[in-house]
Amino acid sequence: MELMVLLNALVTRLLFVLHSLIGVWRVTAVKKEPKYWLLALLNLLLCLETGLTLKFKQGRGYKWFSPAIFLYLICTVPSLWLLEIHHGTQYCGNEPGAVQVNVSDQDFNQSTDSSHGSEGTDHHIIQTAKVFVNQLSTICETVWTLALHQTFLLLLVVGRWLLPIGVEITRDQLSQLLLMFVGTAADILEFASETLDIKDVRNNYALINAILAVWTWSMLQFPLDLAVQHIGCKPTASTRRIPSLLLCRYSAELWNIGVSLFIQDGPFFIVRSILMGHFRIFNQMLVFFTAKNILVVTLQLYRLAVITLDFRATILQKSRKEVSCCPCEPYEASTHATADQDNEMREFVAFPPKEESQALSED
Repeated sequence: MELMVLLNALVTRLLFVLHSLIGVWRVTAVKKEPKYWLLALLNLLLCLETGLTLKFKQGRGYKWFSPAIFLYLICTVPSLWLLEIHHGTQYCGNEPGAVQVNVSDQDFNQSTDSSHGSEGTDHHIIQTAKVFVNQLSTICETVWTLALHQTFLLLLVVGRWLLPIGVEITRDQLSQLLLMFVGTAADILEFASETLDIKDVRNNYALINAILAVWTWSMLQFPLDLAVQHIGCKPTASTRRIPSLLLCRYSAELWNIGVSLFIQDGPFFIVRSILMGHFRIFNQMLVFFTAKNILVVTLQLYRLAVITLDFRATILQKSRKEVSCCPCEPYEASTHATADQDNEMREFVAFPPKEESQALSED
């Protein structure tokens, strides 16, 4: 089992490094400047993290945070930024590209025949590799950029799946997290591709930087595991305060709401609203996804209100029974409050329970 853990840890990080190097290669090919190969030095951070994880954690993950995913973002995001900024000067013609691919196919057939007839296997492999690289170079740069975006998000999900889990997260929680990441990755890819493909956006350098900044900000949720893990709080005096108790009992739900409002749907809605309101950019997909962001934000706020009301009802019920409320209890949906409980909840808002007022006086 330990051998499989080490193998998964090494293979996953190797995939991260290879994908990052492909991104650096494309930047160097587009910019036609060898100095951009220096971006490959960022992978040294991932190599250092690999060594430290193998030494101190035996290849297993950390609690609430994945350093390998975070460093993979650091290694890959700069290359995608440069490719997207350079996107405006790229030309993609169908006919010239098709001619080049046909010529490359002929070269490939000729090299294969000659290698079989007169040269050895090693030379055949080298020639095949050269022709394959030449064929890749004929692919349109915009197609390369989109493919790097897609494979980047896929590797984030698959890599999180392959990385060994720590003792703090179960396989059931990991499966829930991966399902969330699949939906999140689809929304992020749609946001980047749909907004950056607008012609008026491509002509505005400031808009491109703003969209890429929001895209980068939304990627920061992938290294975190808080969406499926509750914070374990001990029943101390400080955790019996209302905000701390609410955070302890509903940490995963509150994190999901915060991600949607401040990292993903909220910023996406703001960007799309600016495009439509200030820059007068309208199209069918932009209007649809703006409405989708409004709906998701509204539902998340509604969810937050429901959690707050259920929490107040639970605190009120337990204070009446004079039973201590353990912040480590998992979330359970409360029963419907009666009319008397609603009146008491209003009084609870105005006058906190006796235990809470004593704790506040001691502070």
